[in-house]
Amino acid sequence: MEKVGNILTYFKTALANQFDEQEIYSWAYLSINHILGFSKSDCILRRNEPLTEETQNQFLQIVEELKSEKPIQYILRVADFYGLTLKVNENVLIPRPETEELVHWILQNKFASALDIGTGSGCIAISLAKNTAASISAIDVSNKALKVAEENAKSNGVVINFFQKNIFKTTSLEKVDIIVSNPPYVLDEEKSQMQKNVVAFEPHLALFVSNNNPLFFYEKIGQLATKSLNCSGKLFFEINEQYAQEITTLLTDFGFVNIELKKDINDKDRMIKAVWK
Repeated sequence: MEKVGNILTYFKTALANQFDEQEIYSWAYLSINHILGFSKSDCILRRNEPLTEETQNQFLQIVEELKSEKPIQYILRVADFYGLTLKVNENVLIPRPETEELVHWILQNKFASALDIGTGSGCIAISLAKNTAASISAIDVSNKALKVAEENAKSNGVVINFFQKNIFKTTSLEKVDIIVSNPPYVLDEEKSQMQKNVVAFEPHLALFVSNNNPLFFYEKIGQLATKSLNCSGKLFFEINEQYAQEITTLLTDFGFVNIELKKDINDKDRMIKAVWK
């Protein structure tokens, strides 16, 4: 792997027994862009440029970590989300395309203030701040996650009010027009069906919920939202599609109206919106 033109071949040869070719090439190009700053066309035009020993070792290290099924975002320490570049590490979930769809849905509404509960990397809060003039706050139980979110807000040039808070030890929140949350919603029993790159590397605190109480977070956040949303304020959740009807019923029982379910790009009920009367 002495030249730029050898990088793709090395990735394919080293990883072909484990992964799909298209995925391998995607990782290779992401790695090249991250380390060398080269686009796909640069890889062709500059294929004969030599690689330093240090640079070669960086690519070798990336491939070794990929072999362990560690997600490329954790290896490179960055993820793309809604046109933004965000830092990620093992303390936060990797932002998903489904959550981009949730952000896009929220941005179709008018609001002057919003609160993101369980912010993680800050992806939702930062996207809202970047695309509106609203005052945005965000909370998380994890100080390590908040540190990542704060760095991401700074690097993306937005001001967000971050707070460390355990919602289960909280009786009230600030008054806002929008409350949004992508809480843990994968059942513990579903771990065995999930890919190793998720179960082995992403924070379980942000992913999984007890089989015995799958609506644990939705119930508490819904309860807090009844006190914290302004008149005609809106509550948005990302959800586990198998509990769409139960969450709809829960929010109806709390007194929310105009409840809407929205499907994601994979045709699954992935988002819900409810209006506080």
